[in-house]
Amino acid sequence: MWLTRRFKFCPSCGAAVDYRIPADDNRERAICSACEAIHYENPINVVGTLPFLEQGDQVQVLLCRRAIEPRHGFWTLPAGFLELGETSAQGAQRETDEEAGAQIELLPLYCLMNVVPVGQIHLYYRARLLSTEFNPGPETLEAKLFHEHEVPWDELAFRTVRETLLRFFEDRRLGRPYALHSADIS
Repeated sequence: MWLTRRFKFCPSCGAAVDYRIPADDNRERAICSACEAIHYENPINVVGTLPFLEQGDQVQVLLCRRAIEPRHGFWTLPAGFLELGETSAQGAQRETDEEAGAQIELLPLYCLMNVVPVGQIHLYYRARLLSTEFNPGPETLEAKLFHEHEVPWDELAFRTVRETLLRFFEDRRLGRPYALHSADIS
C-alpha cells in the first residue's frame, strides 16, 4: 500500500495525533493526543475531461503535456483536484480551462477509477471541443490533438488516463454507446 498518513498534528488544536482505533470503530484513525478529536482521512477526488473533436468518422482527443510534477513532461487528460464548493462537473470544466484553455461542451460522466493505493478517485467526463484554439495555463507545456494512432501511449502520465483513452477508442470502434465505465486501479 502506497498511502501515507496525512495528519501529524491536530487541525483543531495543533497537538500531535496518534493513530489508533477509536471506541465504536473498526479502523485506525488520527486522534488528537490533547483534545481527543478524531480526524478522518478520506479519498481525494481528481476530476477531469476527455476532450474530443469529431470530424466525420474521425476523432481526435486533446492531451496536455505536464509542466509540473509528478510526471513532468508526460501527457495527460486535463484534470486535477476537486475544490470545496464545486460539483465534480464544475471541477472538471475548471480544470479543462486551467490546463488547456479549451472551450468545451461538458457531456455525461464517462469513467470512474478507484485508485486505492494512493487514496484517490478519478472521474472523467466526456467533453466535446467547441474550438481548436487552446490557451494552456502554467501547469501545461502544450495542449495538442491526437488521433488514436498518434497518441503517445508510452508517454502517458497516469494509468487512469491510459485506461480512459482505451475505453473511449474501443467504444467508438465497436459503435457502443458511451456508458459509464468504472475500474479499480491497483
